[in-house]
Amino acid sequence: MQRIPHLKSKFAAAAVLAAAVTTACGGGSDAPVAAAPPPAKGQASLEVYAELTQSGIAAITQMQNGKLIIGYHPFYLTPTTVQVATLNDDRKSSTPYPTAGSGLLQSCRNPDGTFLPAQGGRYDFCLDWVLGFHADANGILWILDGAKSTDQAKGATANRPAALHAKYVGWDTKTNKLFKVIDLDAVTIPSSQHNDFAIDTKRNLLILADEAVGDANNAALVVTDIAAGTSRRLLQGDSHVIANPDPIRWVAQGGQPAAAWGLGVGVDGITLDKNQEWLYFAPLGGYEMYRAKMDDIANAALTNAQLSAKVEFYAKKPYNGGLTIDASNNLYLTEVGATTIGIIRPDTRKYETYVTDPNMVWPDGVSYNSDGYMYSGAAQLIQTGTFQDNATPKGTANNKAPYRIYRFRPEAAGTPGS
Repeated sequence: MQRIPHLKSKFAAAAVLAAAVTTACGGGSDAPVAAAPPPAKGQASLEVYAELTQSGIAAITQMQNGKLIIGYHPFYLTPTTVQVATLNDDRKSSTPYPTAGSGLLQSCRNPDGTFLPAQGGRYDFCLDWVLGFHADANGILWILDGAKSTDQAKGATANRPAALHAKYVGWDTKTNKLFKVIDLDAVTIPSSQHNDFAIDTKRNLLILADEAVGDANNAALVVTDIAAGTSRRLLQGDSHVIANPDPIRWVAQGGQPAAAWGLGVGVDGITLDKNQEWLYFAPLGGYEMYRAKMDDIANAALTNAQLSAKVEFYAKKPYNGGLTIDASNNLYLTEVGATTIGIIRPDTRKYETYVTDPNMVWPDGVSYNSDGYMYSGAAQLIQTGTFQDNATPKGTANNKAPYRIYRFRPEAAGTPGS
């Protein structure tokens, strides 16, 4: 896809030209000038914003000044891989974030793969496996470290230190200092893969989706009280969060044939509306979008059965990963089986394609930025060796640079960073 010229600039130029023609034809300075049309939305605004060489992009959020923070997908993880970075102005490179010497390391391992020693029995000083992060309105970047390193993912847990726990790392982007670490060990099971989360600033809560890959019958939501640092595991094994038995299927894309993968992935996409009234969530491996009232999610007195009875079916959908929402309650879904980001409008509750591009292979996270665009990265996960059962030899990776970041204008503004 060729980069689309900045439409807003074109509209501005057209308005200037119209004013010049009016003056030349005898119109005075008080002559009315036609208003510039509004910026294009959806497919008409889709553009390749950045092309990187390192690896596929998972999470995207922003600092308060609008600068993009990007997360490289942990499927590409090596002991020296940068996991969280700021996108440089050239849109082709990135700088590790937090920067070296800040006190938070990008990896908990040495270059040879062995783990660094814990400090005070904890690994609060480093990141191990990051899939999701968001910046809140106070400038705190909340990083969800699932502590699911490549050693663990391959089943070789003997070399993984017991002190390595899943955690939230709150990093203050204004002071460039650690704000808080919240341990998640008590709400993490062996198959946990903590994927993404929503921030409820009204109730001071973080709500994450544990997709429990390969054990999706044990997927769950996890609610964390930021002030108290305590967490609760909700709806584990409930029908609203577990995967459908159908495999993940994808159409031919990125030079790869159509194929399927029987990997159960539970609740994955999760987002909170502008008024922080409704939490929307869905299994990646599922055809239903659900929602629940945050008052019910936050109510610790409800049993799982009582909470499950309050969850509402919202809409049908394809298998999706990322999920976000705008101020008009339009949901945006990254469709993993196609090169597409779709939309579910609140008036129709019907899924439809919103933007698509043949090189947008496996779009992952999607996030609104204060510049008026939504951003998403093409993670190319189906190109990685994990999904290449039909390659020769089996497991041969076919992912390659450039790893693209796309942006498009949504129907309405969203919450920056969400």
